[in-house]
Amino acid sequence: MGARRVVSTARIAVLLTAVALTLSGCGGGPSPVVWAAEVCTALRPWRAEISNLTSSTQQQMTAQTTPAQAQENLVRLLSGAAAATETARVRVVEAGVPDADQGEQVATGFADSLGAVRDAYGKAEEGIAELDATGPADSFYDGVEAVLATLTDDYQRSALDTSSLDSAELNRAFDEVPECR
Repeated sequence: MGARRVVSTARIAVLLTAVALTLSGCGGGPSPVVWAAEVCTALRPWRAEISNLTSSTQQQMTAQTTPAQAQENLVRLLSGAAAATETARVRVVEAGVPDADQGEQVATGFADSLGAVRDAYGKAEEGIAELDATGPADSFYDGVEAVLATLTDDYQRSALDTSSLDSAELNRAFDEVPECR
């Protein structure tokens, strides 16, 4: 019976070692270069959408429209920005965790930052939708300015704080990959 137990224990140890080796071979995550390229590829269309939003918002604020038309347009623009931000956030999460120093923190920081930006756009969308577009135009546009000022503040607070994230491998990868230029 003792010999059988030793053989069983030895077999279990061999199986556990094989599983550990298999998992360690698969669990390293993408290289810093691959991860940076995927992140920049995810962010490129988002940046273009945000640029379009900014331009459209500026045009909307100077266009001769009724408050109701402005409200409808701004809600649509902000909704689109929130959706584009969520798409970018999902793609960044799908990029995985880079196999680099502080890879988990950097990947989480990117996703959390995009989540906060998405939420800021959603909050602004709700704020614009709640404004009274049937009353005096000046009151409506004052409300729009206040909502957009809050959006700007929320957006700035959502920025990724890189002061505690210093991965030389990832910094180099973002500088090197063409997708990030």
